[in-house]
Amino acid sequence: MTDSFLSRRQFLQGTAVTSAALWTPNSATARTANNLTNETEIGVSKWDLDTPVLCVDLDNFEQNVKTMQDTVTSNGIDCRPHAKTHKCPTIARLQIANGALGICTAKVSESEIMFEHGVEQILQTTANVTPTKIKRAMNLRRQCSSFVQATYTEQNARMLSEAAAALGIVADVVVDIDPGGHRTGITAGQPALALAQLVDSLPNLNFQGILCYDGGAQHVSGFEARRTRAIEGMSQAAETYAVMTRAGLNMKIFSGGGTGTYNMDHETPGFTDVQSGSYIFMDTSYRSIGSRDNNEIYTDFAPSLTIVTTVLTSQYEGRATTDAGAKSCTINRPWPSVVGETGMSYTSGSDEFGTIRYENPSRTYQTGETLELVVSHCDPVVNLYDRIYATRNDQVEAIWPIAARGKNQ
Repeated sequence: MTDSFLSRRQFLQGTAVTSAALWTPNSATARTANNLTNETEIGVSKWDLDTPVLCVDLDNFEQNVKTMQDTVTSNGIDCRPHAKTHKCPTIARLQIANGALGICTAKVSESEIMFEHGVEQILQTTANVTPTKIKRAMNLRRQCSSFVQATYTEQNARMLSEAAAALGIVADVVVDIDPGGHRTGITAGQPALALAQLVDSLPNLNFQGILCYDGGAQHVSGFEARRTRAIEGMSQAAETYAVMTRAGLNMKIFSGGGTGTYNMDHETPGFTDVQSGSYIFMDTSYRSIGSRDNNEIYTDFAPSLTIVTTVLTSQYEGRATTDAGAKSCTINRPWPSVVGETGMSYTSGSDEFGTIRYENPSRTYQTGETLELVVSHCDPVVNLYDRIYATRNDQVEAIWPIAARGKNQ
């Protein structure tokens, strides 16, 4: 990675070249509601866009990418960002161009979209367990030599090998280890070792290492408490890594961790890369966990993803109604926050409408005025929109299609 982020020219050229097929309107679709971009929006103020609209501040976004990459590099590990956060191939390519090892995906449909848009270094962290998904994953592997997928049962491993054999390929596989949350993954220790050895022995699978993601550690409040939880939560996976290494297995990958633990994950022996996602955007959920130097606010990464919304009514004292409700913001808590304002709260519990309530506010909003929200939880919010408006100094510099929106299979 270079000392600075991609130059502005490289940044825009990379976006334009790889996204042209999606962006170029033809005579039949140039003015339809489903057209992904409107060229006249490039260069306009984000405050003039029709709302609700999803925006990313490029200065904050670029700094977040640099902070993550510089930190993991100095700690001797890599970053493998999770694309489930942004579902946007343009962002994935930018992350890789600026030093990321590759990307993670949650679903085979996300993996397919990323590959179709020029991203090849893909690690799917969710196992494919149905015959349909296994077939899709193997078809992707036939085209994408660097696609890696996860497994955590013997039956699934055998199904993967049989499907790979049917296509005449060898598929790269990692074993997913349960950190103790009992969501996915095989039990650490002997069960994981036995599965890894089985994968290694199956004729059409290539064992590549292990995954272990402790999601509960990411949002522990307080740096030291989070560090203790992260290291303890990964300890059994680290022991399993050591056992597998002594058994002579290929341990190229030991992936896990995330945005909340990115600067402590390297303390786990054998750890190779962080599956960070939310760091590029930040949200109110992460902002409350505190950082090394600030017990109240997570200051490592700046909020870059926002929703611009318009006030629809302001006739009642102490409140106003906006056009960004649950269908624009989700109902995740903590609620969105209004950028740059104090003494007001925002809720998005209604399908179509958001509500501002004032308590000794720094200002009030009138009908027709716009305001900006830091999102509650960036992953599901992104999945509500077709595009992200990339802005600098409040002007639209690029429009990024969210090509994997709705790809949840």
